[in-house]
Amino acid sequence: MVTSTTNGITVSVESQYLPEHSNPRARKYIFGYHISIENGSPSTIQLLRRKWYITDGTGTMREVEGDGVVGRQPIIAPGDSHEYLSFCNLPTEVGKMSGYYTMIRTSDGTELVVEIPEFQMFTPSLFN
Repeated sequence: MVTSTTNGITVSVESQYLPEHSNPRARKYIFGYHISIENGSPSTIQLLRRKWYITDGTGTMREVEGDGVVGRQPIIAPGDSHEYLSFCNLPTEVGKMSGYYTMIRTSDGTELVVEIPEFQMFTPSLFN
């Protein structure tokens, strides 16, 4: 698990290879990831957008951005957290992701950029 804290907001990420959804012969490797966002700040926040930088094993990078996470724009009170599961498909057995969330403080509309720490994705066969 990797973790980073920005403006009192802690983002933790854990990834795993999903062999049941992958097809190595077709160069389709699916990785799931679990994210926890903990609001350690004194203000209620709302997650508005996300931006991902996804790099595969050949060094090819793509950017993915959009509103919210898995169809939601959660509001997180001080001391609370929001967790979600998602996935990424890669054409290689290894890759990495990082990015950021754009959030606002609901009390005054101040925009915050919160780092999503870089995490690695790899198939267990790389270690056999």
